[in-house]
Amino acid sequence: MINLKNKIIVVVGGSGMLGKEFVKQLKESEGIVINADINEESDLNLFTFKCDITDEKSIAHLISNVLQKFGRIDGWINTAYPRTDDWGAKIDNISFDSWRKNVDMHLNGYFISSKLAIDAMLLNKNGSLINVASIYGVVGPDFSVYEGTEMTMPAAYSAIKGGLVNLTQYLASYYGKLGIRVNTISPGGIFDNQPESFLNNYNKKVPLKRMGTPKDIAPAAVYLLSDASSYVTGHNLIIDGGWTAI
Repeated sequence: MINLKNKIIVVVGGSGMLGKEFVKQLKESEGIVINADINEESDLNLFTFKCDITDEKSIAHLISNVLQKFGRIDGWINTAYPRTDDWGAKIDNISFDSWRKNVDMHLNGYFISSKLAIDAMLLNKNGSLINVASIYGVVGPDFSVYEGTEMTMPAAYSAIKGGLVNLTQYLASYYGKLGIRVNTISPGGIFDNQPESFLNNYNKKVPLKRMGTPKDIAPAAVYLLSDASSYVTGHNLIIDGGWTAI
């Protein structure tokens, strides 16, 4: 059984849909897990810390406090999902200002979070970092699955998640010689009570005939943060029920 005993792991966005399951399964694997989320209070005795991934000072404050209390950081997951109020608008209606804000908050937030976290890991020349991307950072969207709904796949999402896949490879290449591993997890569609017409369209296309759940995704994080993946870096682990296979 893969074990994370005594590993100090920070999950940025740990109160989100995926983040909650990451935190749960990492704890079940005996990791010491800090939920760092903009909606949490800062109390490391309760393993929570308020953190805004769009704010460099907020991330630095989190890291400083974790190092002061625990002495090191062994693992880190970026799974926060900052976005503007008009997120989900179709590309015809997206202003340049909205596009720029979303890329800045999400992609640039993951960049500075990764950089500062890796700097902390370098103190012990060891660590594993995961960026959560998406299948839509790898392939283009199939807009037919949105037919009959008001839904769409936000354009900025493609740029952000595609950028994260390549940024992760860059970080893996640069920091590998220093003992730091950096990988990406790219989930497929996750069930979140979407409209029935969307679910029918999606399930018809995906080979496993269902959307994913957070429980389907979180075991990959346990693996990538553990010593069982000690020779894995720069990898984009796609978990999508076969979506990208066809």
